[in-house]
Amino acid sequence: MDFLYYILTGGLVLLASPFLILRALVSSSFRDQIKERTAGARSLPQLKDTLWIHASSVGEVRLAKILIAGLIKEGESRPIALSTFTPTGYALALEEKLPNVFRLPLDFPTWLNPVFERLQPSKLVLIEAELWPALLRQCKSRSIPAIQVNGRVSEKSVQRYGKLPAFLLWMTEAIGQFSMRSQTDADRFLQLGVAQEKVRVTGNIKFDVTSVETEEKYHPQWKADSQILVFGSTRPGEEGPIMEALVKLQKEFPGLIGVIAPRHMERCREVEDLIREFEVDYALLSKQDDLKNCAVLLVDSLGKLNAFYKSATVTYVGGGFNPRFGGHNILEPAALGKPVLFGKFMNNFEEEAKLLTQSGGGLQLQNIEELYDVLKRLLTNVNERQKLGQSAEATVRANSGALKRNIELIRST
Repeated sequence: MDFLYYILTGGLVLLASPFLILRALVSSSFRDQIKERTAGARSLPQLKDTLWIHASSVGEVRLAKILIAGLIKEGESRPIALSTFTPTGYALALEEKLPNVFRLPLDFPTWLNPVFERLQPSKLVLIEAELWPALLRQCKSRSIPAIQVNGRVSEKSVQRYGKLPAFLLWMTEAIGQFSMRSQTDADRFLQLGVAQEKVRVTGNIKFDVTSVETEEKYHPQWKADSQILVFGSTRPGEEGPIMEALVKLQKEFPGLIGVIAPRHMERCREVEDLIREFEVDYALLSKQDDLKNCAVLLVDSLGKLNAFYKSATVTYVGGGFNPRFGGHNILEPAALGKPVLFGKFMNNFEEEAKLLTQSGGGLQLQNIEELYDVLKRLLTNVNERQKLGQSAEATVRANSGALKRNIELIRST
């Protein structure tokens, strides 16, 4: 099957090459991405017995940061390298100064072989849902053990892999352990035919977000009596209703400040244009040193969202009103003791949403039009805000411990 996969992927690359070349000619950012991907690990020093961790995008890189800090704290002596897939994940990993960062090249031996030669990995750790056939087959042929940590499998993935279960088993043959974040995810892998002895439930590392001390590099300064609403990881279709609710609330709560952080930085211009339509005083974080006089702040810089969650009165995490997006990380504000609001389509964070709603630490909205009424109630009722925040933090703490279990797994297998 290896030969068939390489023939198919190689053929697809050849077919797509005219379109890729054309896009590279007209887009400098795409050219930069191609350079990063084809360069692979060439910018790194020659390493040996490397613990190679692969994360895809921003969310997985944040999890990798927790995992790496935990490994170092526990005395990990091997060099650690981190590969990412998306440009935003790569940018965040560099911003956070994580060790030996590089972009994962195309999933083909021609580009992967130099990476293996540069890293000489002793183990590959895949975070969450990152499964790449050629990468894993190279591990198999080189006798490099691979494990998946904080593993998740969506219902959509089950349906896709279910059509070709033999392909999944061939692709994941090199993975010795699937360390799953929940029993639901474990059951889905078992349903697809993965051997029982390879699958275990170790919990969700994201609940350990506060267990590893990390330096906060940014501290926003507000007026002492300001109330701050933070809308994090917003997606298309959300900023309009957010601005409508925010403008109404600012008429009723003087000094109320709204912070909007789009999930993808390339959307900041689009979101800025929308904010401008509401004729409010706004500022871009990248161009604003004094935050005390703006009504709306647009976060157009990576790696700052947690600092804003920390100073928030109430938080909202986007991506939950479209099943295509499946929600984003609601544990980050919850771990900071903040009330957290989110939408009904949380298929990427099913377990987290369930635990927070059951404990009373989070409020799941059925439609985004509820935002104004719920925010007004919480801004008015200090006691309800405090109870929500305390329950959110308690839920995160009660479900922590996955980090230690996964570190033990990484070091023992």
